[in-house]
Amino acid sequence: MADRLPTGVEIKAEITPEYAQVLSHGALALVARLHRSFEHRRQEMLEARRQVAERFDLGLRPDFQKYTASIRDTDWKIGKLPQDLQCRRVEITGPVERKMIINALNSGADSFMADFEDSNTPNWHNQIQGQINLRDAIRRTIRLEQNGKTYELNEKTAVLLVRPRGWHLDEKHVFVNGRRVSGGIFDLAIYLYNNAQELIARGSGPYFYLPKIESHQEARLWNDILSMCEAELGIPRGTIKATVLIETITAAFEMDEILFELREHSAGLNAGRWDYIFSCIKKFKMDQDFCLADRAKVTMTAPFMRAYALLLLKTCHKRNAPAIGGMSALIPIKNDPEKNEIAMQGIINDKRRDATDGYDGGWVAHPGLVEAAMKEFVAVLGDKPNQIEKQRPDVNVVAADLLNFAPETPITEAGLRMNINVGIHYLGSWLAGNGCVPIHNLMEDAATAEISRSQVWQWIRSPKGKLEDGSKITAELVRGLISQELEKVKASVTGSGVTDTSTYERAAKIFEQMSTSKDFSEFLTLPLYEELA
Repeated sequence: MADRLPTGVEIKAEITPEYAQVLSHGALALVARLHRSFEHRRQEMLEARRQVAERFDLGLRPDFQKYTASIRDTDWKIGKLPQDLQCRRVEITGPVERKMIINALNSGADSFMADFEDSNTPNWHNQIQGQINLRDAIRRTIRLEQNGKTYELNEKTAVLLVRPRGWHLDEKHVFVNGRRVSGGIFDLAIYLYNNAQELIARGSGPYFYLPKIESHQEARLWNDILSMCEAELGIPRGTIKATVLIETITAAFEMDEILFELREHSAGLNAGRWDYIFSCIKKFKMDQDFCLADRAKVTMTAPFMRAYALLLLKTCHKRNAPAIGGMSALIPIKNDPEKNEIAMQGIINDKRRDATDGYDGGWVAHPGLVEAAMKEFVAVLGDKPNQIEKQRPDVNVVAADLLNFAPETPITEAGLRMNINVGIHYLGSWLAGNGCVPIHNLMEDAATAEISRSQVWQWIRSPKGKLEDGSKITAELVRGLISQELEKVKASVTGSGVTDTSTYERAAKIFEQMSTSKDFSEFLTLPLYEELA
């Protein structure tokens, strides 16, 4: 393999004959060209993030930027949407695992976001096998024999979108000129090189979700990368389309600007609620007045979440862009009809609110939720593909609305224990290679785990971090609960057939370190990634 790698490219991982099919010379050459052209700007963006975080720690309160007011105030629209991205009433999401891809594409959803990011452990096998799985799905050759059952594609399938990794994540197995490449650039380039022409030939196109963006400058960087890819692959400018997840508090103040930067490649915005809550905790972690209640109490009806959701909707429709609602973590509960009914009603209420507000679609995490979610959007849209024409002149969100953080109470022992339990359970599963885990009847991914560990960290340090009885949450209390919750997690996973609980024991140590240490880790996946073999 080494003798046919492009000049300056080094891969420090196994290259099987099957892996080599997607890691061709041309695909890796595209990775190298993008790395050499844009890595310095990625590092500048990451440094800018660090500087903004420091200003937040010193008391910065964000606001809409004066120097971009003309973008917000003038009339412009994004580029024309392709036909197969005009109807996205229900989108299902999940990792790039073979069975998941088949089931999601067959689910009856309008579209499927195949995820290399938060619901996927980015070990080498998952990343490259995921590329193989997507290649096969696009060519409709994907097939799986498992437990006596055959999985293959139906005649009608969902439209495919792909989420590469965010700017903060490297691909530690691939080097160009001695430096690691960006995980996001790697995921995007390999996928585009192998599939762009095939997708176009089949009447679709290369469509993406872009995660963790914090500013319009980061959106501009993505736009320049997409434009270079189109030039390198010889496809018309604007063919690649991308939906941006608004999942950081800073991006919420720059939604118009983000759409503007990506306007020829834009396919709208998505309300990435779980990472958004995590971003608020992370950015205001040192603010003595900031403290959120139990995670279960911070819903889409909380003042700051409601303002964010309505501003996103109004902004998108003003620019002829789709507005896609975020993910409810609820999933079907097979063995308890009463709890299942409650969960399904929660899904229905969530999607009904989105559809009634004016959203064009929403996310689900399980095929069993597609039908219920679809009914809510069809009830509002009828046979229309979207409701972009529904403007919201009644919505007038100001900075204070986005910063109206509530509820602050209650913080309960049960809520504290749940954060610890979920954090240990998820981190242990992630280290074992599974980044999308049903825990306590909720679908957890890296974003929800981030809320769990960041809340605990902040509760320890905030003067408002007190339980209902008035007792202060301390590092000592958390350490004691970690040992108790670890035993519960181990009992749960062994009851499900797991024989090796070592990753959960390691996860408990990591969770303790992250939640009680003096310094706050920006992303839990950064140190975790270094532990992957």
